[in-house]
Amino acid sequence: MSTVYDCSQTDSRTAGLAAAKNALKAGRLVVLPTDTLYGLGVDAFDSEAVSSLLRAKGRGRDMPVPVLVGSWNTIDGLVYSVRPQARDLIRAFWPGGLSLVVEQAPSLAWDLGDARGTVMLRMPLHPVALELLRDVGPLAVSSANISGRPPATTVEEARDQLGGLASVYLDGGPAAHAVASTIVDLTGDSPRILRVGAVSVEDIADVLGNTPESLVEGVS
Repeated sequence: MSTVYDCSQTDSRTAGLAAAKNALKAGRLVVLPTDTLYGLGVDAFDSEAVSSLLRAKGRGRDMPVPVLVGSWNTIDGLVYSVRPQARDLIRAFWPGGLSLVVEQAPSLAWDLGDARGTVMLRMPLHPVALELLRDVGPLAVSSANISGRPPATTVEEARDQLGGLASVYLDGGPAAHAVASTIVDLTGDSPRILRVGAVSVEDIADVLGNTPESLVEGVS
């Protein structure tokens, strides 16, 4: 049995956030709004819950689950070493539609899939998501859809696909961007854009001092 909470209403938002927190603690799945798309989330440190998320989406471990954080400072405990390039991009685009692939801290006791020692991090620009993240900590969050089907931009689209697989649905209105985040890989010698999305290549190039062409080489 799942419940939808209208987060535009104060009482419903408060009840929804409490229900989401309890569900996450119990290892269940929660649908939450972000600025890019709706997300399907679990406690990032609950490996069984992460496995449940992958099963719900029909995805394998070869597509590791990204992690959302509620503040800039959170990444210091999650990343092996935060490069100056990462700091520059975070200052420019977080919270917002930019995801960063970085080397994770070796001590982390989580299993997000076959990530080969890396993790994709983002701080979303949505008040409901940020309030939940700041209350419960990092969440493993993938787009709220069945793999191969269109990602959800509203809570209705998410529920149509996932139904009772998620215990709690937080309705934060239509996603502002309605497009996935831009992904920048910072694990190699040079920054590389893996996916073009909500943040433009030109804006990222301006911050890094690179040419747009050098960032997207090989991206389809």
